[in-house]
Amino acid sequence: MGTLDEERAYVERCRAGLRRMLEGARDNVIVGESVAGDRYSAERLGRHLKSLAKELSEEPEGPPFFGRLDFGQDSAEHRGRAYHIGRRHIAGEHGGPPVVVDWRAPVARAFYRAGARDPQGVAVRRRFGWSGTTLTSYEDERLDQGEEGGGQLLAAEIERPRVGPMRDIVATIQPEQDDLVRAGLDVSVCVQGAPGTGKTAVGLHRAAYLLYAHRRRLERGGVLVLGPNRAFLGYISAVLPALGEVDVEQTTLERLLATVPVTAADGEEAAAVKHDARMAEVLRRALYGRVREPVEPVAVADGSYRWRVQVDELRRIVEDARRASLPYGVGRERVHARALAAVRRQAEARGVNATAAWTRKTARALAPALDALWPPVKPVEVLYEVLRGPAEDGADPARGVLTGAERAAITWARPPRSVRSARWTAADVVLLDEIAGLVERPRGYGHVIVDEAQDLSPMECRAVARRSEHGSLTVLGDLAQGTTLWAAASWPERMALLGKPGGEVVALTTGFRVPGAVVELANGLLEALEVDVPPTRSYRPDGRVRVSAVEELGKGVVAAVREAYGFEGSIGVIAADPGAGELAAALRDEGFDLGGRLSVVGASLVKGLEYDHVVVAEPAAIAEGERRGLNRLYVALTRAVSRLDVVHARPLPPQLARPDATG
Repeated sequence: MGTLDEERAYVERCRAGLRRMLEGARDNVIVGESVAGDRYSAERLGRHLKSLAKELSEEPEGPPFFGRLDFGQDSAEHRGRAYHIGRRHIAGEHGGPPVVVDWRAPVARAFYRAGARDPQGVAVRRRFGWSGTTLTSYEDERLDQGEEGGGQLLAAEIERPRVGPMRDIVATIQPEQDDLVRAGLDVSVCVQGAPGTGKTAVGLHRAAYLLYAHRRRLERGGVLVLGPNRAFLGYISAVLPALGEVDVEQTTLERLLATVPVTAADGEEAAAVKHDARMAEVLRRALYGRVREPVEPVAVADGSYRWRVQVDELRRIVEDARRASLPYGVGRERVHARALAAVRRQAEARGVNATAAWTRKTARALAPALDALWPPVKPVEVLYEVLRGPAEDGADPARGVLTGAERAAITWARPPRSVRSARWTAADVVLLDEIAGLVERPRGYGHVIVDEAQDLSPMECRAVARRSEHGSLTVLGDLAQGTTLWAAASWPERMALLGKPGGEVVALTTGFRVPGAVVELANGLLEALEVDVPPTRSYRPDGRVRVSAVEELGKGVVAAVREAYGFEGSIGVIAADPGAGELAAALRDEGFDLGGRLSVVGASLVKGLEYDHVVVAEPAAIAEGERRGLNRLYVALTRAVSRLDVVHARPLPPQLARPDATG
């Protein structure tokens, strides 16, 4: 099995292997161009070799392995062999066996799946303890003797204090998480994850796994990770690079769709209508309402000849293009192409040589008349006309789709004079993407991972669906944490809107990060949230919750933060958005530095984040701050991974009141 000293010597062997790999990659970059057979192959090989060298040179400093598998004599495939499992593959010397096996490799799955009931040929599973880059300890589970359980090292890794960005969980992936991580590329899955169940980590690790197992297929389309806000993206940004994957696009839906600056804001009623799925039909009508029915022939002069496309043939060309359900832009090109073909047939029948120059000249001559039938269009022009209200002749694409009150809600009270002077809202950006998707199909991805998906609107779901039409989805979320006006009521309905109605819905209910005391308090809100989600069970029976009534909120929060500094780890003060700035100022006045260990965050921005010690300030203000304020409060309470202070000067919301609350 190996002693601690022998394992430490193995660490040096691994580091030597990494140095060898880096030197080899750099050497290959130098000689790669002379090896390739042609220019295209040379460029492609060069890009690959340089990418590999860059990846290895930027390898994060950390433990080369976190586990080891020793297979017994009853293993048919790996009898008597041992494998160290790490975040990346480390090659052996002179083409020998690898010194570290990538956690995504098939053999490594036994590290997460093997147990006393089904050891899968594993005799001993070993977990390692590290202090920085120094190997300090290990624990063995003798599965061949019926031993099972992660022990102290697994618990310590799960409960390790949170400072800085999110870490990977390769050393602690649980069997139900591993099933989701290794789901096939063609499988779309929705993970309903209670707070602290690791749903975000599962999604990111699935991205890394899919890139490992299906790299060639995903090189064409790529992988897209959509997060709810920039703070969240900053928090998760280090996970995939730590797993050796740097070519993954991570962004927010807002940034992905941005085509115009957002300089205006919608009222609640207007935003609700604009995000409603019925707007897709309104916009489709507005776009295709620009297509005109031919009423006269199209004629083009050609020397002494005059070619005509008659009205009946034009109508057939236009109707065929409309029935084909093509993007608007493609349909327009088809109308031009078929009208030109009709003219070419006439010309060739008269003996005209339809050269390339003749074709270009004739196409230019036809363009004005055909553009009048199927006009070129920009999305902003279509939306401008919709938001101005019904046309002077009474035509309205919203008629029969929206109610009169809904139509009035989205209509500009004072329409801008032109498209250029229009000021757009965040909801308008989503509508513009819908129109752009009708005009021309957007870039598609091989796999899209959507976090906090319960908060997507139907129209936002359509934007995601367009980008994963020929790929698959990993949808992550928690119905209990839905805080938007259009938050999901059920996952099957939301998966249908995302274009994957057959996607499997799997619930993760064991919280590994949120301690039992915090889970118990937060679970008390579930009934009031009126969502069909199972209560969370905590892997950790520990944690501390303290509810403190104070006369002055600022002083109470300062006192709670001062005590929190006596513990290890990060501290998050969460308050209703309007009060967060005042509390931040109070903490600065008391000499606290914001940033690093201490953060003050508005409740609307805290989703997806975690802190070792959380101070929730004035729960009543959070609950009353918006229509789904209790959901927002549920989110705030479940950000704590060790200790939670609830500080209030006003009465607690009745759904949160506890008989053991202390003053």
